[in-house]
Amino acid sequence: MASKRTAKKPDFEQSLKKLETIIEHLESGDLPLEKAVKEWEAGMKLRDSCEKILAETQQKVDILINRNGDEDPEDFDAS
Repeated sequence: MASKRTAKKPDFEQSLKKLETIIEHLESGDLPLEKAVKEWEAGMKLRDSCEKILAETQQKVDILINRNGDEDPEDFDAS
């Protein structure tokens, strides 16, 4: 029986941390051009992944708000 491999979704916090590291490397200006381009490409993929995770999470929140009958969610004030 073949084992079923499931692709693990990227973790938002891990992806964000990797993206921050890439940004630090790029901002240092110490990378050769070829390495900088590869880092930039990796960063764009991570950014896209993070945006997708955030959009999916926003949809989940919207669904939960609508289930509870609160049609007009209040603005979140973190202060």
